[in-house]
Amino acid sequence: MMEVLIDNRDGTIWDMPVSSVQWKTSRIGKAGTLDAKLVIEQPTKFPVNSGAIIRVTDGAHKIFYGYVFETGFNTSSEFGVKAYDQLRYLMYNDTFVFSSTTATAGIKKIATDAGLKIGTFEETGYKVPAMVEDNKKALDVVSKFLDSTLIATNRNYVLFDNFGKLELRNINNMAISADDFYIGEESLLFDFEYKKSIDEETYNRIKIVQDNKKTGKREVYIAQDSKNIAKWGRLQEFRKVDEKMSAAQIKDLLDKLIKLRNRETKSLKLNCLGHWKVRAGCFVFVYIEKIGVKQYFLVDECTHNWEGDVHTMTLDLKVI
Repeated sequence: MMEVLIDNRDGTIWDMPVSSVQWKTSRIGKAGTLDAKLVIEQPTKFPVNSGAIIRVTDGAHKIFYGYVFETGFNTSSEFGVKAYDQLRYLMYNDTFVFSSTTATAGIKKIATDAGLKIGTFEETGYKVPAMVEDNKKALDVVSKFLDSTLIATNRNYVLFDNFGKLELRNINNMAISADDFYIGEESLLFDFEYKKSIDEETYNRIKIVQDNKKTGKREVYIAQDSKNIAKWGRLQEFRKVDEKMSAAQIKDLLDKLIKLRNRETKSLKLNCLGHWKVRAGCFVFVYIEKIGVKQYFLVDECTHNWEGDVHTMTLDLKVI
């Protein structure tokens, strides 16, 4: 049974009747959002304040804990509420200065400075080089920590709000067992769209440059895959690195980037019956015989829709 509780932070807590709920999560760079349609005949009697806490559960499932940012009302007595989870409070710009530190420590400091509640933070292990980010969005700095860690270690981490507490987890620890839940033609699936692409995250040539202040010259480092250049044409990623990096460190970065980027990306968009355990950052098992898909996919974007007790979801998935 869907329950929506709203705490106005003034001593009143409303248990609101709800006609529909949409909950969206993204793996990178966006706060989780909730759009709820409440049934309120007299909105002046049951006001919902900006900044109010909203908590959504469905039976044993804890779905969303966040804060109201927008409300609206129409002639058919539908009262709309838009809320975000804690990641919304990392959308501010500031100057961020870090000496070499792990993503775990760096992100925890950003979150703590913003006054956010913190849950499980897994240790990423790798020390990201020192950085100075001026007038940058806090959530973009978080993404830079995670991106640097991924390139250096091939370990992928996700920061998300788990019902009111921020968590940092390795995506490999976020798999939903196929025994527990899978999506396929015989199980939950309505519609799918499968894509192979070299259009967005694929590069078969990596060019790194470094300005040498002592010599006044620009050092250039290149790694490329001639076979894939012959097949796909030349797709180049360009990076400029800090002068403190050694030649060995730059060559190591080149090797890691070419391994990570020099491949087709495979993505899948699904419309299916919903399951509250699924959110951006987790792995789900997909079995679609007609296109030869039988494997785990990473959830990049997830939208749950609940209306009249019918629960569906749209998933943007990718192969890692």
